Amino acid sequence: MIGGFKKARICLLASVAAVGTVAFGGASANAQSTAELQAQLKSMQRQMNDLQRQIDQANARAAAATATATTASRTAASAKASADAGGSDLDIKVKWKGAPQISSGDGKFKFKIRGRINLDYNGIDNDRAITGVDDINGVELRRGRIGVEGHLYYDWKYKFEVDWAGDESAVKDAYIAYANWGPWKKSEIILGNHFAAASLEEMTSSRYITFLERASFIEAFTLDRRIGAGLWVGDKHWSFQTGYYGAEVDTAGDFFDDETVATVRGTVAPINTGSTVVHLGAAYRHRNAGSLRDKEDGNDNLIRYRARGANLHLNERFVATPRIAQHEDMFNLEGMFLYNRFSLQGEYNQVETSVPSSIANVSPTYDGWYISASLFLTDDKRNYKADAGQFGRQKVNNPFDLKTGGWGAWEIAGRYDVINLADGAAQINASTAPNAVECSECGDQETWLIALNWWINDYTALKFNYNQSEIDGGDNDGATISGFGMRAQIDW
Repeated sequence: MIGGFKKARICLLASVAAVGTVAFGGASANAQSTAELQAQLKSMQRQMNDLQRQIDQANARAAAATATATTASRTAASAKASADAGGSDLDIKVKWKGAPQISSGDGKFKFKIRGRINLDYNGIDNDRAITGVDDINGVELRRGRIGVEGHLYYDWKYKFEVDWAGDESAVKDAYIAYANWGPWKKSEIILGNHFAAASLEEMTSSRYITFLERASFIEAFTLDRRIGAGLWVGDKHWSFQTGYYGAEVDTAGDFFDDETVATVRGTVAPINTGSTVVHLGAAYRHRNAGSLRDKEDGNDNLIRYRARGANLHLNERFVATPRIAQHEDMFNLEGMFLYNRFSLQGEYNQVETSVPSSIANVSPTYDGWYISASLFLTDDKRNYKADAGQFGRQKVNNPFDLKTGGWGAWEIAGRYDVINLADGAAQINASTAPNAVECSECGDQETWLIALNWWINDYTALKFNYNQSEIDGGDNDGATISGFGMRAQIDW
């Protein structure tokens, strides 16, 4: 801009010099008339005026540019000062994660509304001639949850979720956690109601499991959430969880319930390339029944074990023990292999019980196990999370959309599931102890499951199961329970 001013001034001086030269030449030679000289002077005057206007305009533009730069500098300084002071109340970011996740501009706070809906249909043949139980043809709201989750001051996390299914309310996750204190991908100290980690199938959310329900031993041996303190750490090739817990949240109102649970679980993924995963794990749990009185039969709140026929939620339990165990020791082994679209998964779980002598002189050992295989027909795969030793949200490469030609992710799967609850049945039934119980439904159950899943997008799915159980032992010996289940699910 300064160079432009110099050029304008040179042009102006040149013009003045030209006028002087013309005038001087005209006077010496007397070659031009006075009128012609006047016309030339007027023309030169107009040129000088134009040059002056250009100079004035250039000065005005320079002043405006200087003012703009000053304002921008002051704005940047003000923004920095505001950020240093903690940010503006409107300094927020919104990210879509099934539902809007709102966070502060500095990342200090995060908040998201979460929830899920599972609508189920079950059609079940209960072999009434043997079991005496009517067939089932019904629908239910399997899960209807709403809650919140978020972060406070970067490293403090919270989650609270309530399930309203079955016309009842039940608190699910309800905890606070201090996170990111370790050098690993996951490091959390958790206080509240959360999973007492003891199994791969248990740790995988119901949103991401392959079949409608988890394996039979998960229900039979009560692997679920509890109120207590946990430590969860993990990284790309391993995970570790341990904790100490009291009652389940639905019995927490009974202040004299002193049931306790201690768990420890570790997993390793020596191969974890994304497309290929090898997962191995082991867990131990000790559970003490406590002293809560059972309102049904007057016995102490001893532990019982039971599982549903055909592994469908609307069905009855055809293998079950009475309340007999004062405390137990549970051991779990787990393994999983994933290669692109194919995965193979299995677990073995064993429970060693201690039965009070007032019931029977026996200590049964129960076990359950399963093996399952899954294959995606589309170019998709399961989403493994090594730092927690579990499967995460299903990522759909081509979500269903008729406009773009996407058809979602299609998965077929099969599982063989066994639960054995017959050990010690004869001794229990023969007991003459003062508080002896009857083990009328102590038996074994084998279940075959076939699944077809349509993952419409990352947050929506339709699932179809055909399941068949065979009962061996107890009052339902020889029964064959078969059923079809369907689920429509969405979460956010």
